[in-house]
Amino acid sequence: MSYMTSIGSYAIMVVDLFRKPTKWHVMRSLILKEIDELIYGSLGIIIFISFFMGGVVAIQTALNISNPLIPKNLIGFATRQSVILEFAPTFTSIIMAGKVGSYITSSIGTMRVTEQIDALEVMGVNSLNYLVFPKIVAMFLYPFVVAIAMYIGILGGWIAGVFGGFTSSADFVQGLQLDFIPFHVTYSFIKSVVFAFIIATVPSYHGYYMKGGALEVGKAATVSFVWTSVVLIVMNYLLTQLLLG
Repeated sequence: MSYMTSIGSYAIMVVDLFRKPTKWHVMRSLILKEIDELIYGSLGIIIFISFFMGGVVAIQTALNISNPLIPKNLIGFATRQSVILEFAPTFTSIIMAGKVGSYITSSIGTMRVTEQIDALEVMGVNSLNYLVFPKIVAMFLYPFVVAIAMYIGILGGWIAGVFGGFTSSADFVQGLQLDFIPFHVTYSFIKSVVFAFIIATVPSYHGYYMKGGALEVGKAATVSFVWTSVVLIVMNYLLTQLLLG
């Protein structure tokens, strides 16, 4: 019953945040601030993780190719498929759920504890729209982050494979081009848009409706990360079944 109540409260929050929108000149500055905090501020860790993620995929693929009859271009092929289909959109989103999600929950939760949200309501401001909507708009730039993660991941795989002596550059590039299906990139971007909405709203829900003091803010951030990750994994399965099944 508590799960159903939480889902109902989440749905109500999503509907309410679109009512009584904040004035555009105020919202514009809020959106730019959130883009800086949520997107630009996350590029460093995403690039770092994506680079080594692609390198690990390439090395593990190369080490598991023991039969000399198996072409070396399989390393590039496996790196491309792994990075584009799963690692770039999904693994990156789990990292974002920890970094961005915890920030969203703690910032909104702190405003709830210090009664700043109550003050916004007293002034006649739709606090959900004021606090959550800019985060949703900012996170819709998340597919650009995923695109960067794809590029850096494949680059990391190329560097690890070529300079590690596992394959030649020509074989790796040939593997990247082998049986390429453009819809796989579209599928990855569709997932990233859905994941962006989840990363923006689920942590906001846990921060907005939290109760207690400063100690509960930390607990809410932890619970937020767990539930955001669960929802991401479930949606990843459903979208994969729907779009590729």
